[in-house]
Amino acid sequence: MSHAKKLAELIKAADRVVVFTGAGISTESGIPDFRSPGGVWSKMEPIYFQDFVASREKRREAWTRVFNKSAGWVGASPNDGHRAIAKLVDMGKVTAVVTQNVDNLHQDGGVPDDKVIEIHGNASYAKCLDCGMRHELEELRAPWEADEEIICVNCAGLLKTATISFGQPMPEDKMERATAEAETSDLCIVLGSSLVVYPAAGIPVMAVRAGARLVIVNREPTDLDPYAHLVLNTEIGPLMQDVMSELEAMD
Repeated sequence: MSHAKKLAELIKAADRVVVFTGAGISTESGIPDFRSPGGVWSKMEPIYFQDFVASREKRREAWTRVFNKSAGWVGASPNDGHRAIAKLVDMGKVTAVVTQNVDNLHQDGGVPDDKVIEIHGNASYAKCLDCGMRHELEELRAPWEADEEIICVNCAGLLKTATISFGQPMPEDKMERATAEAETSDLCIVLGSSLVVYPAAGIPVMAVRAGARLVIVNREPTDLDPYAHLVLNTEIGPLMQDVMSELEAMD
């Protein structure tokens, strides 16, 4: 039996599927990885949250990275993996997509925003650190070009991209929601995560402890492989395209 057919059968038999995605699904769209050799953090030092808040110079550097697209986290197009997940959500199989990615590609690929749980935030817009108001990035380009402090129009608080920076607390509401989805799932599919960054990587662990089957699709082995029902070290987009074909053939 092919790998795609095995995964399709697991999806077919499941009632509540949670998909957990990491950088590996988005590298197939050209988004750079964070931690691997040649990745974002090997080319530039991360700016810690405390330094962003305390230093105008660090804020200026952070916004320059945004508008110069130095990190390359946004602007790519979704791939077959993202589109397959969107179809599974539309079919009612996938109840939530928990993602470590900040690139908005799940939404761009067709997953409704309320089905995506972004535990590391989103780089495609900014939020006020005081009142939480959302600001679109293009609205902030003019003050950046004028070398002005980039602040909220509502409360004059500091603005920052809506990502979770090093040293910034994880969003409690999203972690609680991701935990609840994992603990009520009967199948957890990990796509493109090395499963080394905690607490995010604890989500699939919670699913397994609650009785869900675990599938891991990643180019390299992970520490959770021994707990998985199925492990596939392969490209995500082509595999998920084949999985959708197998599901269609089963109907």
